[in-house]
Amino acid sequence: MRAALLPMLALAACAGTTVPSGLENAVIYEGVQTNLLEGDLVNFIVSASGNATREDAIEYAECAAAQYTLIRGFGFARHVRTTVDRNGGAFVADAIYTISPDLPRGSRTIDAEVTVANCGVSGIPTV
Repeated sequence: MRAALLPMLALAACAGTTVPSGLENAVIYEGVQTNLLEGDLVNFIVSASGNATREDAIEYAECAAAQYTLIRGFGFARHVRTTVDRNGGAFVADAIYTISPDLPRGSRTIDAEVTVANCGVSGIPTV
């Protein structure tokens, strides 16, 4: 996993100043848009730029889904689908998850608490 730039550095980069040495290869996590679709079905749209890869955008969406699950008072999420497109210099992931209090059936489930902790260790923001 790559480290995220601090918001101040991201703003500095936007202002045309140079990025400090050693951070030019960092991933910039640009934000999360969350949409409750219906009941337990939630859509997350995230954007990652800088030295981001397709996988960085997918991991960012999963981290957002895990945190949202905890915020809603649930413990688990199940991945439904994710699409990733390139938009300028950013990868944009559009992901859908179901959230639930109990472990859902299926092979693409996440334990929200464990996932949020792993995201923190990896430097990926959750919201």
